[in-house]
Amino acid sequence: MIDWPVTLVEGDIRLRPLRVRDARAWRDVRARNIEWLAPWDATLPAEGALEGEAPPTFASMVRRMGREARAGRMLPWALEVDGVFRGQVTVGGIAMGSLRGGYIGYWIDSEVAGRGIMTTAVAMACDYLIGECGMHRIEINIRPENGPSRRVAEKLGLRNEGIRAEYLHINGQWCDHVSYVLVAGDQPEGVLQRLRSQQLSQ
Repeated sequence: MIDWPVTLVEGDIRLRPLRVRDARAWRDVRARNIEWLAPWDATLPAEGALEGEAPPTFASMVRRMGREARAGRMLPWALEVDGVFRGQVTVGGIAMGSLRGGYIGYWIDSEVAGRGIMTTAVAMACDYLIGECGMHRIEINIRPENGPSRRVAEKLGLRNEGIRAEYLHINGQWCDHVSYVLVAGDQPEGVLQRLRSQQLSQ
């Protein structure tokens, strides 16, 4: 069962619903991180655009995500660190029934990258999806060249299932992605607990 809204907290890291009033903070972080994020940002292929179609406004994007979340098809979280907006973790493509799966996408402010924040946030999301929502399979699909993002999946012990050819349209072109997968039962102790144990042993 997918419930929404949901807020998850671990120390100073908080995942809470993305809101329309996040517009200024979201735009400020994105503007400061254009070069950092552009190589990995999803884009719309020109051949798929409708004539005169304009990109959605932030408010319309959040409202659409909210509707999808209430319908159990998406979980759009803002990532806060010490109460400051620092990025986004979004679970999309949720299907229950015989599949019980979905995928996680994420981005973070370069000012706080490399501190394990996103690794913890994704672990929180995985535990919620499997432990509370009853999901069976979670995917994270990452460009092969995106070392920092791949390290998140690898630190969390997700299984590398190989390359998906031309999987998503990224930064203006169709790009291959590495597919990392977590299946219910892979980590009985929980993803966050495994991460904590790993950190204590280092």
